[in-house]
This record gives sequence, structure tokens and C-alpha cells, in this order.
Amino acid sequence: MGRKQHHSASAVYLESLGAAGTVTGSKHLLITPGMTVMIDCGLFQGIKTLRERNWDKLPVAAPSVGAMVLTHAHLDHCGYIPLFVKNGYRGPIYMSAPTRDLAEIILRDCAKLQEEDAARANRHGFSKHHPAQPLYTVADVETALPLFKVCATASEIRLGEHLSFTLFPAGHIPGACSVNFNCYGKNVLFSGDIGREHSELLPPPARLTNADFVIMETTYGDRLHSAADTAQEMAMLINDTLFNKGNILIPCFAVGRAQEVMHLIYRLKMQNIIPRTVPVYLDSPMAAAAGKALLHHPQWFTIDEKECARMFSGVTINENYEETKKIIRRRGSKIILAASGMLTGGRVLEYLKQYLPDSKNMVLLIGFQAEGTRGRALLNKAPEVKMHGNYYPVRAQVKEIEGLSAHADQRELLNWLSRLAASQPRVFLVHGEPGVQDAFRVKVKDELGIYAEIMQQDVRLMLFEPAAPETIS
Repeated sequence: MGRKQHHSASAVYLESLGAAGTVTGSKHLLITPGMTVMIDCGLFQGIKTLRERNWDKLPVAAPSVGAMVLTHAHLDHCGYIPLFVKNGYRGPIYMSAPTRDLAEIILRDCAKLQEEDAARANRHGFSKHHPAQPLYTVADVETALPLFKVCATASEIRLGEHLSFTLFPAGHIPGACSVNFNCYGKNVLFSGDIGREHSELLPPPARLTNADFVIMETTYGDRLHSAADTAQEMAMLINDTLFNKGNILIPCFAVGRAQEVMHLIYRLKMQNIIPRTVPVYLDSPMAAAAGKALLHHPQWFTIDEKECARMFSGVTINENYEETKKIIRRRGSKIILAASGMLTGGRVLEYLKQYLPDSKNMVLLIGFQAEGTRGRALLNKAPEVKMHGNYYPVRAQVKEIEGLSAHADQRELLNWLSRLAASQPRVFLVHGEPGVQDAFRVKVKDELGIYAEIMQQDVRLMLFEPAAPETIS
């Protein structure tokens, strides 16, 4: 849909450049008379038509944005930053301390993979672009990193005379935050990704109670996570597979999920619910680096530093691709944790090629699987999966454990929003697939009596016109 042509220079506007009608590519603009702020700057992931949007020119000039606030370090929220900086952005990029460390790891890894993919495409000539180019390089990441600014939670950061923001923990992954702007006397709250009320490692999302405008994620806005005991469910699936002398492959996001699953497996072993002798491999250099980084931020966890260190001690961490082949050939059952969580690439594909065709094995899906990913195909019971140009039959067991999702389900999302209901905010829904968002919109209206609007990409909406400056507190 096209952009409206006439805007008042004295009004405050909201515009989504991504994660509007889809789950990925989060980029939102808060446009004020004094400054334009970007909230998140992520990559589109999933189906090809979404990924191709990463190459489109944004409808905002990068130098015209005065500041950026990052809610958390997942690629669909931070992955576009190096390109935005390459295109001329020079303002500060604010975030929590864990997000700072994790975003650096994730962006360097993303750039390195892009450079390798472009080089491979040029070597084998399978790109329609000659030569194939990465979206950005490791050098572009290095240029962006000095703009990162760490800020503490619950501390007001002033951007201008009538504009400030405060970060509040959101419980999604370590460092994840909601962002509340005090904008010309009004509260404009960006939820970021909202985590679970009960998590293996993280405290629940902060209880926020006042907002005039809410920009809210809706990833699981149409479903409830299983009420089953997650630990017991995982133990049963692991033990069943071990009984059949199979391998358990757990694709997981390198940041957040990998550490949560490691702790759960550690706990099951300590309680003798699964055999203590079963080897556990973490085959993800990024997950290993993220885990080490997170040890520097114990205040973001519900477990102490010693337990955090112990859960790593029971896992064999592999950072060498050649060793991956040896792990696959190693006899005996094992538990493998490998990225990526949606099976879009990474080491997990090498295990998948070997394990999918054998019915003794199990693939355990634990996080959101976006449309167009191999993870979604497996959830939808695809008979075969394509990897690196070849098709592999799906004979292994494929199971999903919903309780390990990092995203709040419909009930938890409603609980989060219900605390704000007394202030009767205007609500805008982002970061969700269209059918999911519509289901959540209806639920919000019926249960909370709040009318929610679904954001459309590149459409600028006026939030309010500020009162005369002397009346703004």
C-alpha cells in the first residue's frame, strides 16, 4: 500500500518498515517533531519473497533517523543494522548490556555467512547476480559496532527536550526489553518480543501498567502453548528415542533457546530422569560464544553463576566443522543441539541429512517455525525436505515441544496487555502472520474491550498532535 503524501510536521507518527503482516524484519519508526527514532532494525527471514525485501531500498533515508533503540539481539530485530549504517546512519544505537554482547556475535556471524554464500555462488555460478554480493560484510559490522550504546533497565534516557525512553525486561531472551517512550507527554510503548510467564532461566516480563499507545508483537496470538510439564515431555521423548537406539536432534536458536535447553537437559540428568551417560553436543560456535557472553550477565537469569557454569560443563561444545562429521559418525545415541532453530542453514543441516531418513531418530522442534522454513515444512508433515540441492525423505520422528517457546502464547499476551487496559491505550499489532493477528485482534476486543489495529508496511499513521510546548510536562 502506498504512503500518504501529506503529513503535519508538528504531529507524532508511527510507521512500520517490517514485521507488519509478517513475523520478521522488525523495523518501526516513531516520527516526532524533534527527531525520528527507529525501534529495531531487523532482517526479513523465511520465504524467498520476504528475504528479497532485504534488498529493497527503505522509504526513509538513513541519515534522517536521529536515534535507534534495539529491543533484543535476534537477527529479525538487529540483522539490518550494518546495512543501515552503510547507507548513512550515524546516530546512537541504544540497547541493554546482554543485547550489546549478543548482537555483536550474531551480526559478525551473519556477515561471515553472507560473504561465504556469495563466494560459493560465484564459484559455482548458481546466482542470477554476477557477481553475487553479500548484503553486507564483516567490515560493515565493524563500522556499526562503535555506535552501540549500553543503557540500564528502568533508567530514563533522554533523546531531546520532549522525548525520552526507558527499557524494561521482556523475558524473551537474555537482554530482551520492551521500550517505553515518553513522547511529548504521552507514553508510547513498544513491546518487543514478549517472553513466557514461567521460563527455565529467565524472569517473567516486567509488569507495565500505563501507556497511551502500544505497539505489540503477536507471534503466537492465535494459540496456547501446551499445559503439559515441559521437562517430563522432553524426558519421555528422549528416553523413547534412546530405547530405540536413535539420536535426538534439537534445532535451536543459538541465543536464548540453546542455553535454556542445555539447562533443562542438565536438570533432567541431575534428577536421574534421563541417563546421565548420554552424551550432549552443542554444535554451534555462535551458541558457544553466546553462552560465554551470557556468563557475564548473571543478573538477567533466575539461576546463579555456579549453576550456569555447571550446565555448560556437562556439554561437549564443538566449534570445528570437521568435528561435526566425526560426531555424526560416532556410534551410540546422542543428543545434538545445533543452529539454526528454523533449519534455514548452519550445522544442523548436516545432522538433518544423516538423521532424517532413519525412523529410529527424532527431530525435536522447540521454537517458532516461520512460514517457508524447513522447520515449518517438518511441522506440516512434509514427506521430504530439500537441502543443498538434494531431497531427503522424512522418516525420523518429528515432535514439537511448545512449552519451550521463547514467545508468550495468546493467554500470556492477553495477560501482558490486560495490565495496560485501565489506561485504554490505542493498540497496534505487529510481528505476526495475518491470520494470527486477526484472531488476536478479535480476542483483544472481546476480552479487554480494546480496539486493536493491524499495522501495514510503509503506511504512516498519525498518533497525536502534541499540545503547545508550555503545557507539556
